[in-house]
Amino acid sequence: MKDATPVAEGWALKVPGRGSVPATVPGCVHTDLMAAGVIPDPYLDRNETEVAWVGRADWRYETALPPAAPGHERTDLVFDGLDTVAEVRLGARVLGRTRNMHRAYRFDVTDALDTAADTPLTVAFTSAYTEAERVRALLGARPNAYPEPFQYIRKMACSFGWDWGPTLVTAGMWKQVRIERWSTARLAGVVPQVTVAEGTGRVEARIELERTAAGAARPLTVRLRVGDSVAETTAAPGTDRLTVGCEVPGARLWWPRGYGEQPLYACEVTVLDGAEPLDTWQRRIGFRSVELDTAPDAHGSAFTLRVNGTALFARGVNWIPDDAFPSRVDAPRYRARLAQAAAAGVDLVRVWGGGIYESDDFYDACDELGLLVWQDFLFACAAYPEEQPLRSEVEAEARENVARLAPHPSLVLWNGNNENLWAFRDWDWEPELAGASWGEGYYLGLLARVVAETDPTRPYWAGSPWSGSWRHHPNDPGHGTAHSWDVWNRTDYTDYRDSVPRFVAEFGWQAPPAYATVRRAIGDTPLTPDSPGMLHHQKAADGNGKLARGLARHFPVPADFDTWHYLTQVNQARAVATGVEHWRAHWPRCAGTVVWQLNDCWPVTSWAAIDGDGRPKPLYHELKRLYADRLLTFQERAGDGGDGGDGALVLAVVNQAGRAWSGSVLLRRVTVGGEVLAEVRLPFTAAARTVADLPVPPRLRPAAGSTAQLLTADAEPNAERGGDTDTEPGAARAYWFPVRDKDFAYPHPRWDLALTVRDQDTGGPDTAVPAVPAVEITVTARTLLRDLLLQADRLGPAAHTDRGLTTLLPGEHATFTVHGWPDPTAEAATAALHTVNAAVVR
Repeated sequence: MKDATPVAEGWALKVPGRGSVPATVPGCVHTDLMAAGVIPDPYLDRNETEVAWVGRADWRYETALPPAAPGHERTDLVFDGLDTVAEVRLGARVLGRTRNMHRAYRFDVTDALDTAADTPLTVAFTSAYTEAERVRALLGARPNAYPEPFQYIRKMACSFGWDWGPTLVTAGMWKQVRIERWSTARLAGVVPQVTVAEGTGRVEARIELERTAAGAARPLTVRLRVGDSVAETTAAPGTDRLTVGCEVPGARLWWPRGYGEQPLYACEVTVLDGAEPLDTWQRRIGFRSVELDTAPDAHGSAFTLRVNGTALFARGVNWIPDDAFPSRVDAPRYRARLAQAAAAGVDLVRVWGGGIYESDDFYDACDELGLLVWQDFLFACAAYPEEQPLRSEVEAEARENVARLAPHPSLVLWNGNNENLWAFRDWDWEPELAGASWGEGYYLGLLARVVAETDPTRPYWAGSPWSGSWRHHPNDPGHGTAHSWDVWNRTDYTDYRDSVPRFVAEFGWQAPPAYATVRRAIGDTPLTPDSPGMLHHQKAADGNGKLARGLARHFPVPADFDTWHYLTQVNQARAVATGVEHWRAHWPRCAGTVVWQLNDCWPVTSWAAIDGDGRPKPLYHELKRLYADRLLTFQERAGDGGDGGDGALVLAVVNQAGRAWSGSVLLRRVTVGGEVLAEVRLPFTAAARTVADLPVPPRLRPAAGSTAQLLTADAEPNAERGGDTDTEPGAARAYWFPVRDKDFAYPHPRWDLALTVRDQDTGGPDTAVPAVPAVEITVTARTLLRDLLLQADRLGPAAHTDRGLTTLLPGEHATFTVHGWPDPTAEAATAALHTVNAAVVR
């Protein structure tokens, strides 16, 4: 049987002028240098600039492999990931040279190991800059969105910086290194093609064998086991490629979260020599069908995912690498971040093309959580040359990763690139390129062919945005996927209502990270929006200017940093809510929103819902409301029932649940003081996975320009209480304010606060985990409170709460449950509360 031994101990990193420091594998140069105290943490203050030299230097890792062990015919040295340009030398022999971070490498070292003593192993890394600049000189310069040469090397593009990320050009062994010993044959590749029809699951495993010289003449048995079903076939002497199929009657379907369960089946392939197992491959699979509906219709052409025949509105987020040093992201961290996404109602995660093909730990978690994965091929915001030496690397990388990820039922879409087809048309690339290659052959040719040949069970789309063909503009909202960035860059978030794209794959609004994250990472005194550290942790072009202009359209100029910090986070949540509510209300014409972005890779002002320290921003909590199965939202319908505009006001009853939503909704026109001026209870029924529009009676709508009235809508159970407001509002509530905040007559905020400490049960008396105290902070409104926020991290760096922005009418209350707060006091809780009222009323 094959034997695998990690090569993780005894590594040293040679540091110019300092000798050697201990090295961790998997890891990278930056993390090793930080651990040794050679460089400061580049995430803090402006240290990023002090460590820029690291990316320009060459580096050498050294260890020694033990003597050759008897008992196997073949010994391989395997690198699951080398970042990026490396020469691997064992003793005096050069085993090979690499230039692709996104591939694994295997070297036959059977005859290279000493039989009596250790053999020195050296992995020497050339700066990625050196290689990228060499290829650029060879192939000619091409345009990109940033000044760094990331498109000339197959490496994580955002290592070179992005408009949310630091420039930290890494090098090192970022995945596992191991020695594998085997005899006769091994499984060189297994790609299970999983389908299901009429209740029967089928797995067709495409298998590649590698044999030793002695094993080439032997017949071998290949066994496929899926759950309790087993199939076998014979690999005749010399055969190295074969297929074995297995059926699973009564297969249980794997569903996205919210649509059903996620049953997973053990899938195992074993190659045997007679009765002796030689090698085994094991994964988990799920049975489900996936289709991409792009049929033409009255509005253009669709972009709708169907899983097991069910069309769904994708409630998505974009994913970037969770750390600028990817080797630091382990299985628990993947699980924690993705569990946060699932808890927010997300059912689709798009892995963005400027990062990496994530670890199997990422996709395993998505399989278990029911999160659909849209996977970009790794091309983003640049013109990519199609000549050698890049073309062969791109094809090998694509084939390897499509095969590696094939078992995962969560993976439902391969996407060719991020924004490159759009950029060719709109970013003035075409004249600059003057006929030079730029990646079109990858997106419209090579990658589509790789997916079709390697795993045709999944759809492929050429890019995002992309309208399906050059007959339409690449970012035509009526066809395919669309990215909405003019709103953030140039206008106001209310302009999201001006169009109804078929699928919104990127849109978003910036905000700073949580206060505790800012304070951990930035030591500025005084701390201001444009103090040196804050500006360094703002990577977007004119990012603070866009934040300021976005605030000015809705709020007075903030009086201090705390008000600016709060209002920018409110504006982020409001902006995303405006888009999601509008587009969800237009289902099925619009079939998905993918918010830019879920996560951050370091502490930075960005579009993320969860900051670089893992703390949720108010946007994260707002996603829980926006992505709930059931949503109420006021929308203005234009005369044709299409795009938003100054038309009739309706209450859109959005029901993405699998059963009908029926009941009544209470509409109330109220004053800023809470007086009910008019009300009506309307019955409604929204069938499963539909939207029902309830016209708002004209007498319920506040007059245009009214500064002291608003409209509310409450679904059951709130509708049962009549005009009584001495309660907590339900989740299904909507508000309509006729004017912007700076023009509304908010009262000075007043509330009562009650604080209760409770021990949370963790599983009974036998558990080893102690009870965790939780603090319940109940706020009872004595005036209208708009977007009340408890900033839990101001109570303590580890403190967190279960809810975000909360609007209350006079007499209503809300309870914030806080964990991780060691010394609770009412005074501290009061200081951590903020409202729009306080920011607007002077």
